[in-house]
Amino acid sequence: MQRENDGRNDFDFLVGNWKMRHRRLKECLKGSTEWEEFEGTAVGKKLLNGLGHCDEVIMNRETGPTHGYTLRLFDVNSKEWSIYWAAGTSGILDVPMIGRFKDGVGEFYSQEVFEGRHIFCHFTWSHITTNSAQWEQAFSIDGGKTWETNWINTFERI
Repeated sequence: MQRENDGRNDFDFLVGNWKMRHRRLKECLKGSTEWEEFEGTAVGKKLLNGLGHCDEVIMNRETGPTHGYTLRLFDVNSKEWSIYWAAGTSGILDVPMIGRFKDGVGEFYSQEVFEGRHIFCHFTWSHITTNSAQWEQAFSIDGGKTWETNWINTFERI
């Protein structure tokens, strides 16, 4: 039986068509302060009778369009989401980000390898309304004591 507030509907806000504004640090974990800014689009939909969500993303970078795909799956037992990303350049699913929403903010974490270094990665979903949202990514090389925000997306419903 579905419980209305168990978390499975947390990503319903992303269903539909979105314009994205990206602000991405040009070099991560190197002390860089130079940002790349570009726009893109995303189309989101629900899967698996509401236990999944996906979106296809196109990022219009200076070097040309970049494609990506996000798959989000809700675990009915842990009440947590697993978020998988596949870049159009590799075609493989990255290590999943695991987490949940609390008080309207989604926090998700993973341990992964970035440029040969073991890091923690953190996603935050916030400022969610019917027609807008914000996503941020940050990396930590010291076990989560400090974080470098390296990517910020704002979403505007089309």
